[in-house]
Amino acid sequence: MYQDKSVTCKDCGQEFTFTAGEQEFYAAKGFENQPSRCKPCRGRKKTDRGDMGGGGGGRPQRELFTVVCDQCGQETQVPFRPSQDRPVYCRDCFSARRR
Repeated sequence: MYQDKSVTCKDCGQEFTFTAGEQEFYAAKGFENQPSRCKPCRGRKKTDRGDMGGGGGGRPQRELFTVVCDQCGQETQVPFRPSQDRPVYCRDCFSARRR
């Protein structure tokens, strides 16, 4: 049913083979588009995005903001930009408030 196809990589311009097995896998997963990059360029693109920053889990490194806890006055860091109209708590005070 599937036959090997020759595809040109949109990044490096080299031809690569989109094998019958790969086509069958793409179809089984419901992918409608064939790959546009060769395997080396796909790998390079993943690492170039910087997604492997923090723990390598595919998530970009979070920006942390230094604030003073509105309850205890301790300096802490939070992963969001605080707004002036809402209080910000350190981890301990936040956990205590939730209980």
